[in-house]
Amino acid sequence: MAYGRGPAGGANMQNLMKQAQKMQEEMQATEKLLEEWEIVGTAGGEAVVVYMNAKKKIDGIEIDKEVIDPEDGEMLEDLILAAILDGYKKADAVYEEKMSKFAGLGGAGGLGGLL
Repeated sequence: MAYGRGPAGGANMQNLMKQAQKMQEEMQATEKLLEEWEIVGTAGGEAVVVYMNAKKKIDGIEIDKEVIDPEDGEMLEDLILAAILDGYKKADAVYEEKMSKFAGLGGAGGLGGLL
């Protein structure tokens, strides 16, 4: 019995490597998509808005002047933190949705170290 050796086994390995290459390319395309995906986190009825991508890189923050109270800096800090956490929650959902098809493949390195 051959048990995956010889010409037929070589063809199977070649097909496996082609599939691995394709999966790696799809994963890289998805990573790029996540970097470009805009997430908007909000707090205080949009008094604080945080912009980030689906990989949680913050690109900007907008603060409504109405919530800037020199006597209550802690409230503004809380609103900023809440908006960031809202954005993170949304980013996690997008990341999970887009990357779930690659689960169990060994992470960004791909296919348990084959690539």
